[in-house]
Amino acid sequence: MSDHLPDRDRSRIRAADADRNLVAQLLSDAFANGQLTVTEYDERTAAVYRAKTYGELDVLTGDLVLSPPPARAPSGGSANDRVIAITSGAMRKGEWTAAARIDAFAFWGGIELDLRRASFSAEETTINCVAIMGGIEVTVPPGVSVEVRGMGIMGGFEHVSAAHPGAPRVVVTGFAFWGGVSVEIKDPDKPRIADA
Repeated sequence: MSDHLPDRDRSRIRAADADRNLVAQLLSDAFANGQLTVTEYDERTAAVYRAKTYGELDVLTGDLVLSPPPARAPSGGSANDRVIAITSGAMRKGEWTAAARIDAFAFWGGIELDLRRASFSAEETTINCVAIMGGIEVTVPPGVSVEVRGMGIMGGFEHVSAAHPGAPRVVVTGFAFWGGVSVEIKDPDKPRIADA
């Protein structure tokens, strides 16, 4: 959010979608750190997407200790990636580079994160999934270590694990409320052969 606006003007300035997404991420981090209860997190997240001004967004994080943004990856690539689906769908599939941290937020929407053909930018990739009345599917290839630490409340958070020393590691964290997060280990799709 823009901090260069004077306080008296800031509270009346209209916020953009990027501002609402940033506050939703801050709330997700605060929930993961134990600063918010499930009910508080749910109420504040819903309020984020109804907010119209910076002032309304500021109220939602005013009592939280917010951690600084993560450092950038030394290779020049991004250390973070955000995948957001609000009453819509989003996908990362095929050949792509998975950031060290992926924040996936589905609110009345669906997200597919397919890592079977992805390149990993770090030895460990953390995927923080927040599914509220939505779904998130994570697919990893065999040979990748997987650990799931998420939880479901009136929703499902599928737990699978696989340990492969020396292999890339994927840690799936987060929370599903009236939604679901599934994690599956699956072979990459074989390329199609064109009919002769």
